[in-house]
Amino acid sequence: MATTLGGISESKGSVENSLEIESLARFAVDEHNKKENKILEFARVVKAQEQVVAGTLYYLTVEAIDAGKKKLYEVKIWVKPWMNFKEVQEFKQVGDVPAFTSSDLGVKQEGHALGWQAVPAHDPEVQNAAQHAVKTLQQRSNSLFPYELHEVVDAKAESAYLYVIVFETLLMVVDDSAKFDMLLKLKRGDKEEKYKVEVHKNLEGTFRLNNMQQDHS
Repeated sequence: MATTLGGISESKGSVENSLEIESLARFAVDEHNKKENKILEFARVVKAQEQVVAGTLYYLTVEAIDAGKKKLYEVKIWVKPWMNFKEVQEFKQVGDVPAFTSSDLGVKQEGHALGWQAVPAHDPEVQNAAQHAVKTLQQRSNSLFPYELHEVVDAKAESAYLYVIVFETLLMVVDDSAKFDMLLKLKRGDKEEKYKVEVHKNLEGTFRLNNMQQDHS
């Protein structure tokens, strides 16, 4: 798309493969870290637009890692190459990036869920759901020996979702709430037991054990 004076347009070429855009994004993250005494780690550029002014204004949507969590930031950078000038004019957080997106759970672009999908057992959200199930099981048990999570043998998830709009454009789909169907291997004393559990995560991020039964397979 051609760039016209004063108009905002998509940056030329592939955002993912543009070294210039990535360099600007890394520069913005570094400048933000210095100014705010943060330790953000650049991950990738999700979206890039530009506007011709006295130089070029770049509007970037950047994914960065803050204390182990992926987050999205809107960044505006003013560049005047003939003066070797770069300035970060805006750097603000616009949302979190979930441990897995709805696309991982089989959500089509138009927003139709495809039902339960396999997810990695080591995913932090899966592990959190599993730990909640074990904690709830322990609270309901009269056993003198505590239950300990030994392994998530199998995990599936079904997600609800919402659309995030950035710069009046559909940017991505993120999880709003989710259900986890898991097979857990637990230890209780010197015994190993398996349980099939279903855990729901609501809009506030709170987990609830919805179903639980011992597996004898």
